[in-house]
Amino acid sequence: MRLPPGHPAIAPTTVGVLIVNLGTPDAPTATAVRRYLAEFLSDRRVVDYPRWIWTPLLYGVILNVRPARSAKAYAKIWTREGSPLRLYTGNVADALGERMADKVRVDFAMRYGAPSIRQRLFAMKEAGADRILVVPLYPQYSRSTSASVADAAFDALKSMTWQPALRVAAPFHDDPIYIAALKATAGASLSALDWAPERVILSFHGTPKRHLREGDPYHCHCLKTARLLRDAMGWTDEFAPVAFQSRFGREEWLGPATDATIRGLAEGGVRRIAVMTPGFVADCLETLEEIAIGGAETFAQSGGEKFKAIPCLNDSPSMIDLLEALVAREAAGWI
Repeated sequence: MRLPPGHPAIAPTTVGVLIVNLGTPDAPTATAVRRYLAEFLSDRRVVDYPRWIWTPLLYGVILNVRPARSAKAYAKIWTREGSPLRLYTGNVADALGERMADKVRVDFAMRYGAPSIRQRLFAMKEAGADRILVVPLYPQYSRSTSASVADAAFDALKSMTWQPALRVAAPFHDDPIYIAALKATAGASLSALDWAPERVILSFHGTPKRHLREGDPYHCHCLKTARLLRDAMGWTDEFAPVAFQSRFGREEWLGPATDATIRGLAEGGVRRIAVMTPGFVADCLETLEEIAIGGAETFAQSGGEKFKAIPCLNDSPSMIDLLEALVAREAAGWI
């Protein structure tokens, strides 16, 4: 572009791709976890109780009790490079950026914690991205995850004088490439064992059951993912039951609960199980501490003998293949 004399320089325009995961504290300490939980649990998409009820409970009780306990859990999974979730998400962004360097500029953000969606959207805009695709790394849509990412992305645009065009990628719970990636991961993990599981639990993050009644498709998306994965693996419903983990609060949540399912199988005589978490694309607190550590302990204490937590897609080649296909589809007309 030929500019008139004295005109400020204009960065070449490009298409940006911002992949977004849930988030993580900066360190496995009570102070860092408190800061993270304050942001997470203040999101009305996550906890939608009236503020006059929730705010005193959050700041008067929860944030004074839970951070120290959660920090101990994070310490069990922390690596030399830091949070596994941030590490895998950053690795995926780098790999996808290298693969699609001639088409898009790739970055990553966390819905809660750092780097924030706002920070990375502004950085992309400054680098010349006039069209940005936001990819929430949640296979199944939920108002407390997918919708919250969209809220944060569009909120960030409010303070921009010149806004980029913005798209938010659709969920990919039934995408054939996603199901194929899950099949490959499960197959590789199970074939490496010197024993065969009697059950493979498909554990998804739980949400309040009320959300289903109010029209959130999350439960339906989880069941469809499970059905397609069973079909791909040749598993029956009995062999691969669905369960829901990470319940928080006293409200009724989706069930059956994963911990109760693990315990019930062991008490019923099942001695060898595996647990797969198809709602998470990267290993994190919920998969590494709650399932791989806590689930294994529950199974052993209830009479079980062999337990395997199947890893998430993480930064595997199949994960990069999946994201490349998603970006090509969702950014159609831009690249």
